[in-house]
Amino acid sequence: MRVSEKMLAVFETAARYQMYHALALLAVGWLASGTSSRRIHAAGWAFSIGIVLFSGSLYAMALCGIGAFGAITPLGGVGLLVGWAFLLWSALSIKRAPSTDPIS
Repeated sequence: MRVSEKMLAVFETAARYQMYHALALLAVGWLASGTSSRRIHAAGWAFSIGIVLFSGSLYAMALCGIGAFGAITPLGGVGLLVGWAFLLWSALSIKRAPSTDPIS
C-alpha cells in the first residue's frame, strides 16, 4: 500500500499525538494510584476517548483515503483538551503532607 506524502504527514501527526497522550495516561495512572478521585478517572476516560477519536480518525483518513473521517478529528481534540483539564485539576487538588523540614 502506498500513501501520498500528505497522508504520511497526517499519519505521523496521529502517531505523535497518540504517543504524547499515552504518556499523559501514564501520569493519570500514577495519580490514580494514590487517590480514588473521580476527576482523575474522568481524565483517563477523556484521554482514551480523545486518542481513539483524534488519532483513530487520522489513521483511518491516511490509510483509507476517506476525507470524511477528518470531521471526527476535532471531537477527539476536544476529548484530549478535557483530559488535560481534568489532569491539571486533579494534580492541583492533591493534598500534600505537612513538611517536617525545620527550615521551611
